[in-house]
Amino acid sequence: MLPKQFFWAILLAIWGYALWRGRSDERFAASVCLLASVISHFVISPIAVRFKGIETGLLLVDAAVLVAFVVIALRSERFWPLWVAGLQLTMSMSHFLKALDVALMPRAYAAAAVFWSYPILFIIAFGTWRHQRRQHRELGTTVPIL
Repeated sequence: MLPKQFFWAILLAIWGYALWRGRSDERFAASVCLLASVISHFVISPIAVRFKGIETGLLLVDAAVLVAFVVIALRSERFWPLWVAGLQLTMSMSHFLKALDVALMPRAYAAAAVFWSYPILFIIAFGTWRHQRRQHRELGTTVPIL
């Protein structure tokens, strides 16, 4: 897995970009990611037992994030929120898989629980960039890269 600092750098950069250039959907989705990451830091089990059983705190955070992303997807005019909600559903299913097989290796459970965080962030950034592009096209101006 990549270092935590790398994830936080990407998260904060995309959150800032979404706040700066995004619509309400992009800003809300990025803020949900930031808030969920902060809360996850406090609800995750200590390292000695982390991912050896069901991470109830992460399960609750993932469920709340899934609800938020589904709400965004249902009210949005754009397609990217469907991808984000689908990937979050995949991430949330890792807790269900651990419940089905408690012998599931902690590293596999951990990887399944966090892997899709990166694509979700990049999809939010892409949605923000596409929104910015549409705005510039409507105004007849050139699109800056970021």
